[in-house]
Amino acid sequence: MSLIENIIRSEVRALSAYHVPDSAGFVKLDAMENPYTLPEALRLELAQRLAAVALNRYPLPSYSALKAAISARLGVPAGFEVVLGNGSDELISMVSVACAKPGAKVLAPVPGFVMYAMSARFAGLEFVGVPLHPDFTLDKAAMLNAIAEHQPAIIYLAYPNNPTGTLFEVTEIEEILRAAGDTGVVIVDEAYQPFAQASLMPRLAEFSNLVVMRTVSKLGLAGIRLGYMSGNHALMQEFEKVRPPYNINVLTQAAAEFVLEHVAILDAQAAELRAQRGELSAALATLPGVQVFPSAANFVLIRVAQAEQVFAKLLEQKILVKNVGKMHSLLENCLRITVSTPQENALFLAAFIAAL
Repeated sequence: MSLIENIIRSEVRALSAYHVPDSAGFVKLDAMENPYTLPEALRLELAQRLAAVALNRYPLPSYSALKAAISARLGVPAGFEVVLGNGSDELISMVSVACAKPGAKVLAPVPGFVMYAMSARFAGLEFVGVPLHPDFTLDKAAMLNAIAEHQPAIIYLAYPNNPTGTLFEVTEIEEILRAAGDTGVVIVDEAYQPFAQASLMPRLAEFSNLVVMRTVSKLGLAGIRLGYMSGNHALMQEFEKVRPPYNINVLTQAAAEFVLEHVAILDAQAAELRAQRGELSAALATLPGVQVFPSAANFVLIRVAQAEQVFAKLLEQKILVKNVGKMHSLLENCLRITVSTPQENALFLAAFIAAL
């Protein structure tokens, strides 16, 4: 046996690394980023704030000022604490590590965010995927049956879901929370909450097994890698134990605290992207042979015949979208397009019509 076979777990050897394509020179519509930057005056002010940061010192591990700013400006209910992650990816990893009892399982609807399954496997947990209906709504009966059969320690519900854009029914989420009871934590992942304008964060007090997880990435701060989650005190204490002590660096901390002082600008950008989502969806819906799925996120999922060829033709036009057709059988011939500025959306539409 080779060194790799001797020391690396078989399930890790079987995985493919998470691939991010090179996007230099492309209109980048594949990663759900906010296309808008901060106004020039604020960027200069932020530069001064960052220049004053003591790079020679570790962060204060309590992060109390940043947590207070998140709670005050992003709607965390009073009395609920916040656990911070280097993006929501790290939060998902922390939850996996904390719950990785022998034989424990993770359950989520599929297709969904790939990191739920990957993080489970990294931690040695079994992942159970429950297919959505063909229209990408939640198969509640199948979810409840799977919960009863597998008794998962962790259930993920992306609200709205990636890559489909679906906003699951709140009544169905409530039933899943009740079905999981004391045997499973339900992580409601609200990465796209600024575009859905719906949230379970205000309802944390109603369910002791509810955790609401968010990121500031889609809001316009993807580059600083900051995620946060909140839920009942006892759960947060346990998740806090597996958080690396200095996981949020001082530049991320300073940038986030500064931008949260001006969160109204990000809210206005999100409102503009919601309006653009409506216009882009309507324009796509007029094209023959294009099926547009309802979206509550900052992207639009479409189905088109021969999506592989359409994707390749868009690449030739230097337009990068996400070809999700191979992610799951339900996504056959589907492309996911990030909603961008009116100018970039127009460039995409022109190239897409030519590609058809």
